[in-house]
Amino acid sequence: MAKSRRNRARAGQRLDPLAKPVKPPSDPELAAIREKSILPVLRDLQSPDPKNRTTAAGAIANIVQDTKCRKLLLREQIVHILLTQTLTDATLESRAAGWEILRVLTAEEEADFCVHLYRTDALTAIQHASAKITEALASPNPTFGKRQKAEQTFIWCMAEALTEILAALAAAQVEALNAASQSQEILLFLFTLVSSDLTTASVLKSALSCMITLSEDNRQFVEAILGDGTNHCYKHLTTFKNGDDFKAVLACGVLHNVFSVMDWNDQGPGRDGACDAVLVPTLSQALERISPNSNLANGHGSVSSIDVLQTALEVLASIGTALQNSLSKSSRAKKETREGIEEENDAMDADKDDDNSDDDQPADEDDEMDEDEMEADMEIVTGADDDADGPSGIDDLPTLKELLQRAIPQALKLFQGIQGEDEVSNLIRSHTLTALSNIGWTVSCIDFTEGANAAILQAWTPVAQLIWNGAIAPVLASNTSDVGLATVVTSLAWAIARTLHEQPFLIGDEHKKFMSLYHASKSLGADPEDPFQSLGVKCIGVLGQLALDPAPVTLNREIGVFLVTVVSALPETPAAESVEALNQLFDIYGDEKSPNDTEVFWKDNFLQHIEATVPKVKAMVKTVDKRKSAELRARAEEASLNLSRFIQYKQKHRP
Repeated sequence: MAKSRRNRARAGQRLDPLAKPVKPPSDPELAAIREKSILPVLRDLQSPDPKNRTTAAGAIANIVQDTKCRKLLLREQIVHILLTQTLTDATLESRAAGWEILRVLTAEEEADFCVHLYRTDALTAIQHASAKITEALASPNPTFGKRQKAEQTFIWCMAEALTEILAALAAAQVEALNAASQSQEILLFLFTLVSSDLTTASVLKSALSCMITLSEDNRQFVEAILGDGTNHCYKHLTTFKNGDDFKAVLACGVLHNVFSVMDWNDQGPGRDGACDAVLVPTLSQALERISPNSNLANGHGSVSSIDVLQTALEVLASIGTALQNSLSKSSRAKKETREGIEEENDAMDADKDDDNSDDDQPADEDDEMDEDEMEADMEIVTGADDDADGPSGIDDLPTLKELLQRAIPQALKLFQGIQGEDEVSNLIRSHTLTALSNIGWTVSCIDFTEGANAAILQAWTPVAQLIWNGAIAPVLASNTSDVGLATVVTSLAWAIARTLHEQPFLIGDEHKKFMSLYHASKSLGADPEDPFQSLGVKCIGVLGQLALDPAPVTLNREIGVFLVTVVSALPETPAAESVEALNQLFDIYGDEKSPNDTEVFWKDNFLQHIEATVPKVKAMVKTVDKRKSAELRARAEEASLNLSRFIQYKQKHRP
């Protein structure tokens, strides 16, 4: 609070920015809009007449949705007017409109705006408004239900705007997140909204969504939830979780964050056995019950089913990632878990002792599974509990068990039920694949060479095959041009291939689809911040896994030639892609006992082609700036070193 007072003191010494005339925009259209629509309402917003101020605030709340009007309003210092005048207006309607204007601004503008808003001491105004709403809800005289309907409506509008503004500020800046978590007014406001039977559906949805944002990796806020003895917020969240409406899904989002922060998992559950396993059934039921085209209501209003579905899928995706913690505690995880990289420093200095299959039969070329076959496989997966003689090793990982038996089958049904190509359909489709991918990558990090994990592999295998047949193959067959969808489905395929490469699982020519997708990625225009997350790298990763033993010779040869060609194309090939291609080649042909070593590597003279890439690879390493791309440079240097070792190793082990 001392900091806020200093800010106000300094602000009092500055000249009012409104005292300086704002230059009109040079664009004639914008200048006309300013004169006709912006300046008049701003004058009325600062009018001595309360009715004029209220009318102007409502008018601005309507036009602020328009991009041009919004930019002009910001140019005219609308935020300063709101914070110094409108939000302190004696008229409740004016204050409600003022908060609605700020809500739209935080939703439509970039994160920098939220940072600016926080630095203008907006949190003090939020605390004051929050306290007033809490007081109104808790007041016995008059009770909130006996207030005029118009007054109730304005209070709920303010509450919804405040929660959404809080979430935006917290997401934009850690300082704002910490400050909100320390504010007793804000905590009491949120917990009151969650516990009150009067809270409308839209306000409760915004409050729970805000709490999801505030509770992520935030121990202070989580401890406030658990320690709330006034409104018993945690108890209400667990009650919501047991329901079947939107509150259940959003409560699961908050509870998942609570469990993660408190480290409550399968190996160390919390209160009343709390861990993510208790959330998965609720989230799975939501995927089954909610249609993307419906609205969910609780009698006070409606909530978008798209938002609820998206939240359910995001929470499942986060649970899939957090499951890694349980696996590490149970000593089931592989030593190396980086996506697509399982390097050993001295891999080329010693022989490998893995047994390899001589199976040289081509992959099954049948078409995709029909609906009846898919349903039959789904019943096998979801009916695992009925098998008295089934594997028991997965029982000590209840979260994974729930994901395999409930969440994944429902996610696949949801995915297969989406037929449209509109923005909403693509959004849900992408989130579904992301959830499946996160789960798949966690499972792929389990060390299946350990006999103790055989039961997990037995339970996972039919699920993984179902994912491949029901999600990956159909997307590949569609020849999608959506780079986002292609990237996430390729990441999912990489994870699945890492777990299934010991057995044939392709249902067609998927490997050719990934090769085509790799070449198409050059023109799709995607440039992720992390080069190892690019579509090209993911395609290479999938193909490398498909070529591992016991891959048929024809499949291995086709992929091997592709990977060698990728490296040989340097310097045209991006550095990250060449690094990944080299790593996959090392894994595929690192064992001279493999049938494909003789039939493909030596018969097709791969060594000569790989030796020819050495100067290109060394030149590629030098092109990577270690100051700008430290990880890429380190991994490129490592790949170059391993290339020399690989060549020496192969030269010593000629057949």
